[in-house]
Amino acid sequence: MSELMHGNGDKVESLLKFSLGIINGENGRELMDKYSYAIENVTPRDIVDMENRQLSLGVPIDAIKETIGKVINVFFKYLKDYPWEKPSPGTFLFDMMAENRALEAHLTGTKELVKKLNKETDETKLKPSETLDKLQKSIARLLEFEIHYDKKENILFPALEKSWDYSRPLQVMWSIDSDIRKSLRTLRDILSVPTPNLTELNRELGKYYFLAHGMVFKEELVVYPLATETLSPSDFEEMRRQSFELGFAFIEAPTPPKEIAEIKPSGAIDATHLDLETGKMKLEQLIQMLNTLPVDMTLIDETDTVVYFSNPKDRLFSRSKAVIGRTVQNCHPPESVHMVNELLEAFRKGKKDSESFWITIAGRFVLIQYFAMRDKDGTYRGCLEVSQDVTAIRSLTGEKRLIGE
Repeated sequence: MSELMHGNGDKVESLLKFSLGIINGENGRELMDKYSYAIENVTPRDIVDMENRQLSLGVPIDAIKETIGKVINVFFKYLKDYPWEKPSPGTFLFDMMAENRALEAHLTGTKELVKKLNKETDETKLKPSETLDKLQKSIARLLEFEIHYDKKENILFPALEKSWDYSRPLQVMWSIDSDIRKSLRTLRDILSVPTPNLTELNRELGKYYFLAHGMVFKEELVVYPLATETLSPSDFEEMRRQSFELGFAFIEAPTPPKEIAEIKPSGAIDATHLDLETGKMKLEQLIQMLNTLPVDMTLIDETDTVVYFSNPKDRLFSRSKAVIGRTVQNCHPPESVHMVNELLEAFRKGKKDSESFWITIAGRFVLIQYFAMRDKDGTYRGCLEVSQDVTAIRSLTGEKRLIGE
């Protein structure tokens, strides 16, 4: 019996009750029968509104993630038939979907290697072989697909946050992106030892495949159609321009639009000097100096809004101009937002002036430092993030007093 027979005509409310029932472990078949009308008429906007209501009710992100795969599977055939204007070649979403097709093809090839590996041995511990070597390289290449998630989080999400007043579900998707990254790192670690454990490998590969394929569904059945309906052509043009700054995953880089050119500061920079208290320089010189420093710098103001980032030759973390004007909380996955808020609150109250973290990224030792900025009377004016690859610095010994060859 459908939910309308129970007097419930609010489709999103019905979908919410269905999803909460799944989260609470109720009988899936009975829930599908009860809310069949809402399920069979679901739209991408309904999915986002449903998740937004879940979050408003205080449902934890982890609880949503745990069952979102089941929920999307129920909605799949109805969302798949949803009519929306598919992106044309030479557009941001077309490139993103092309990357997904390339990922799916790569995952199919990787799956065949795994099948072959399982047929070649009955032992738990894998021995070096040609198939294992190919699998290790195939998994390593998957790390390149992170560019895709970076573009989604740092180019698409900021545009959607400005357009939607219901954007909180994007944090759920970002959290799943983080899970995908973690799973891939786990796979890399499993395969990094001389004799990988086949049981662990199969289990983690299953988890990764579920997450990666599920993310393709969520992007193309929910986010991309809704983005097409809510963002303007100029929004998409700007996003595509920014995508050339971050690059492309698993596909050949498209030809940049003609309007993409080197961006130079506006104004009479050759005649104007900035008084920097300890000296004067042209605006162009200041920009060149900041971008020459071998560090990533990001500045947020006293309202937690991103106002600037440097553009060094070798970036450690992806940035696009879409982050300008975005709150710093929306620039991090939800799992780390509480740490961001805790640190900024300590800066704001004067309990701390700096904080340092260090992590390893692709074999590089990276130092990440945060500095509170205050004016002369001690009023908090923002936070400067400085990240640097200090791998070479850590290895220094002795002294060097002469110019190298």
